Amino acid sequence: MTRSAGIDVGGTKFLGVVLDETGAVVDTRRRATPAGGDAVVRELAEFAAELAPYDTLGVGVPGLVTRTGVLRAAPNLVGSDEVAIGARLEALLGHPVAVENDATCAMIAEWQHGAAKGFDDVVLITLGTGIGGGLVMGGRLQRGTNGFAGELGHMVVQPDGPFCVCGRRGCWERFASGRGLQMLAGGRAGEDVVASARAGDRESQVIIDTFGHWVALGLANLTNILDPACIVLGGGLASAPEVFLPPIEREFKALLYSSDNRPLPLLTFAALGERAGAIGAALLPASLTVL
Repeated sequence: MTRSAGIDVGGTKFLGVVLDETGAVVDTRRRATPAGGDAVVRELAEFAAELAPYDTLGVGVPGLVTRTGVLRAAPNLVGSDEVAIGARLEALLGHPVAVENDATCAMIAEWQHGAAKGFDDVVLITLGTGIGGGLVMGGRLQRGTNGFAGELGHMVVQPDGPFCVCGRRGCWERFASGRGLQMLAGGRAGEDVVASARAGDRESQVIIDTFGHWVALGLANLTNILDPACIVLGGGLASAPEVFLPPIEREFKALLYSSDNRPLPLLTFAALGERAGAIGAALLPASLTVL
């Protein structure tokens, strides 16, 4: 029986899964993310050993990942710039390892088995600590010339806005990520804002509405450029769709060019939850053979 392992590297944890030959998850494991690129590679090798036995291994990491598995820049993964994750893991493990951007992995999973199944033109946005993205156009996963396609969070939406972890100002993720929601809420945790909004607190509802505006602004820009049939929202928002979706839909229609004269893309939430990135990483080796 074929087993495919996948690891999703996040800012705070590794999440690993093993899929059987039907694509079902047969094992799930977690481990805290260490600081620094060298430690990340070493612990990834140890974590992979915990997931064994497997026939293929894929790894999703946040940031700019080349087609050869080099992590060029990772603003939300401290000390991990210019790390040849693929080559170093292969040397430690003694077998091939496919490495890709984490949101691109989530896109593979949602496109093949989740909320975007059946669509040929899809944008996936992961709204977590930062913002990542994945693109499918014309029924093909889009990786870009260097493998860097989908860094949607660093689209500038306010040139004189607050500084981003990437070093520039006014990136979309400064307003529309989990950190963005916390900033808009004056430092309150996003979970607290959501709970208060659900309970009817007006101030929290206004914060959610403002946050929805910033999310919708980026979605409108992306739709004007790419004209997708489906937009999948993942990350923390997926845990409270009834809170976030109404203001996002309302603002999206108001901001989108000529919204009354065009079919609107389906706005939906990721179906595979927190495991989407790891599942997509497990599917990555087979997916890359047909790209």
